[in-house]
Amino acid sequence: MSLLLDRRALCLGATALAGCATTRIAPSAPEGPLLFAYFSTGKGEADGLKLAVSEDGYAFRTLGGGKPFLVPEAGEKKLLRDPFLWRGEGPDAPWHCVWTTAWEGVTIGHATTRDFVNWTPQRAIPVMASVPRTRNCWAPEAIYDPVMRRTVIFWSSTVEGRFTETAGSSESGYNHRLWYTTTADFESFAPPQVLYDAGFSVIDGTFAHAPDGGLWLVVKDETVEPPRKWLRAASARGPLGPFAPLGQPFTAPWVEGPMTTRIGADLVCYYDVYRDGRWGAKTTRDMVTWQDAGERLVMPQGARHGSLVRIDRKLMALLDR
Repeated sequence: MSLLLDRRALCLGATALAGCATTRIAPSAPEGPLLFAYFSTGKGEADGLKLAVSEDGYAFRTLGGGKPFLVPEAGEKKLLRDPFLWRGEGPDAPWHCVWTTAWEGVTIGHATTRDFVNWTPQRAIPVMASVPRTRNCWAPEAIYDPVMRRTVIFWSSTVEGRFTETAGSSESGYNHRLWYTTTADFESFAPPQVLYDAGFSVIDGTFAHAPDGGLWLVVKDETVEPPRKWLRAASARGPLGPFAPLGQPFTAPWVEGPMTTRIGADLVCYYDVYRDGRWGAKTTRDMVTWQDAGERLVMPQGARHGSLVRIDRKLMALLDR
């Protein structure tokens, strides 16, 4: 599949940026169990999509005996890392999943499902094929923009020769920025553009819905010297920005893979403390003051970077067999 030039998307993007000044994308009140979609390094990166569930948002139990619910078949290396799940628009919309398919390459994986057992054929979407000297496409995520009426898919990429002021600031010569495309039908995709440049190498972007209904972008600073590797957040007027200045780091260094959800009045941000083989969590009500909640977490063994969605109990019962 090739990326198609969508002129309507480009025009709508400019309209959305202006219109987002008065637009908020507030989520519905959280309800139902919390489903955690993740990958595990215990049996290799190609093992597939794993699922776990939690009633309280802190103690998760593995579903399906730890078996993969989706085994990767697409992309340069046929890996499945950093899975991101979301529900399409409409009452009968399927669930979508995107993921990292390779350490080096220009594609991301995509498939849809209605029950997490039966999936549409997997596709490798070449989101960065039109950008010369692209090294990678990592940790894709997506968010629906009601102003554009399109889905914004975004990820981290290093493009050699771009952003030379921070060249060499990450391991192995990487120098990431967040890139994005938009789509209305998952068949045609707007040309990729830079979504977010904070002036440093950045990966693992995710959008969070703050308790007051505001939209925030959480990112990981990938600067290795001096070591940062922590999480910071910036408010956003919409999925394409504009973005306010980043707040202070709210985690210690050497974490990654942030994912967020609402639990009561709190926003909870979970993250992989990958050097220690454990997970951490912080809660906030204002996106400024954060409280540690890591001691409450019970996560699946070997779980790595993933995402969280709410599901109904009927679906949970099917997955729990």
